[in-house]
Order: sequence, then C-alpha cells, then structure tokens
Amino acid sequence: MRKLFALIAVLSLCPAPAARAHAHGHRGPQDRSAGVEIKTTKAAGNVYMLEGSGGNIGVIAGPDGLLIVDDQFAPLAEKIRAALKAINPGPLKFILNTHWHFDHTGGNAFFGREGALVAHANVRRRLAVGAENLVGQRIPPAPKEALPVITYDSAMQFHFNGEEIRVIHFPAGHTDGDSVIFFTGSNVIHMGDDFFAGRFPFVDIDSGGSVEGLIRNIGQIIAQAPAGVRIIPGHGPLSTVEELRTYHAMLQETSGLIRQRMQQGRTLEQIKAEGLPEKWKSWGTGFINTERWIETLFRSIKPAGTAEATKEFGDLFGNQQAGLARDEFAARCTSAHHAN
Repeated sequence: MRKLFALIAVLSLCPAPAARAHAHGHRGPQDRSAGVEIKTTKAAGNVYMLEGSGGNIGVIAGPDGLLIVDDQFAPLAEKIRAALKAINPGPLKFILNTHWHFDHTGGNAFFGREGALVAHANVRRRLAVGAENLVGQRIPPAPKEALPVITYDSAMQFHFNGEEIRVIHFPAGHTDGDSVIFFTGSNVIHMGDDFFAGRFPFVDIDSGGSVEGLIRNIGQIIAQAPAGVRIIPGHGPLSTVEELRTYHAMLQETSGLIRQRMQQGRTLEQIKAEGLPEKWKSWGTGFINTERWIETLFRSIKPAGTAEATKEFGDLFGNQQAGLARDEFAARCTSAHHAN
C-alpha cells in the first residue's frame, strides 16, 4: 500500500489580445516567423531559456556543445540557431522533445541534421501518425527526418557539460508522451506543457492526456523539487516552485469543483454558466479560456468508482516497476543537486 501511495504522488502570461494565439503557439504549423524575436534568459548555472513563438526552449551550453529541449516552429529555426550560437558557438549534439505537439517539435527536421533527436516512444509514434483534429488543425505525419532517432520508455540520462541531465516520462498528463527534464547540477527543471505558468493548460485528451494524471504528476514533481529550483514552463515566464504550487492548487480546486457539480447531476452547459471562482478569472485569458477549461475538466474527469475510472488508474500505474523507477529516479535528482 505504501508503494501504491508513492505512485499516486507521482500557459503562459499573454501579450496583447491580438497576439495571444500566436504567442501560445497553437495557431497551427503554418505560423511564420515574421516579427518574432527570440529572447534569451539565463535560468541558472549552464541552462538558458529561449522564448519566441511556441513552446519555451531549454538550452544547456558548455565545452561539450549544446543540448536543447524542444524547438518551436520550423520557420523560426534560423533565428533559434542564431540565438544558440550567441550562447555558445559549439556544436548542437542533442534535441529533446518534451512531447509531440507542433509548437515544440516544428524545428525537428532542421535541427535533426545537426544533432540526435530524442523523445519518449509515444512522441515518435504520434509524430509518425499525425492527427486529424488538434486544436482545429489537421496535422499530417511528420517526415522521417523529423522523427526522434533515440526513444525511451520510462527514463534516461545524459552526462553532458559536466552535468547529469535526467529525463523522466510522466504518463497521461498533457499527453501520453510527456517528459520532464531535470538539470541536476544547474538546479533547473524543464516541464514542457505539463506547466502553463499562470494560465489554464491545454490537456490533449485525444493524445492520451488527463487532468487527473496531470494533477498527480505535478504533485510528485513538487514533492521532489530541490530548494531554489528554477522552472522552465512549456509556456510562460521562468518560474519558481511556489508558482508551480499555485498552478497545482488551481488544478486541484477547479477539477474538484467540476467533479462536485457533475456528481450533483449538472449538465456541461449548466456548469459553464456557473463558471469558476473569481480568483481564477485571469487564468482564462490565454489560449484556453474559462469555458474551454471547464469543457476539458468535464471531459477528463471520471466519476470515482466507475469502471472507466478504474481502467484509467490501471493505465496510468499498471506498470508498477516503471512507476517505482520514476519515483526513485526523481528522488535521486534532489540528492544529486545537494551533492553538487
């Protein structure tokens, strides 16, 4: 039972309204680079964050060269490359994908010519298939050169630039292929789209995502986060663990409220008409507004005790050995940081 409980523990601030959809990176793969500038922020140690259009990019630079996390849209590739060269002129060795969405993997084919593409096995699978309707867009299968050439199931690690970089799969959160990257020496975590800073997140249920799974995953990350850690969200500004706790509280409170209303027999339209508490109002001004977040919660939440909820629990944590490995792996991230 103790092991079971250990398993259970296991977008951003927007600019002006006219630019919101573009800034969040979900207008579609046809987005162009005109007017987009790449902003570089030092996170901590050897790790940097690049902001442009689409998901935030993580960078670790040093004598071994460069490793990046995600690569935004293809039309931005040359601007991203210039920003990388300004950080470190060394070679790009690895490109990690936190998940498969086009605003995080659009530059794969470009950067895959320079370094090895790495991702969870589900990322390669979903890129190879595409999607009929992802936020209103048909996503065709990715070309061969955009597919990860190195994949993993639960976790992997890199020894690069004098630092141990731990990559851990967290199932059924934003998608079924999410990975969180722990830069243990620099004390930085890149969370991909498991974390939309200060905004309601996009949970891609059709790609294996789950609000309930996301809550569990964020809870485990908070529990293992070292003191003073800096967090790179998928969308939004560089953040702290306190801001991640606020995000987690929002997920718990809003999902609990919608679950309660569902149990009282309210329809989706009735729940939308009631809305959410005033304190979360500003969270609905991004890509996912309050109505869309309520729809996501309504669709994702499974009433306790139903066969579907039991199956979801089994799907999330049926592989006990893999789950325990993730828990142990995350715990080692904390101890490794303190040892440095």
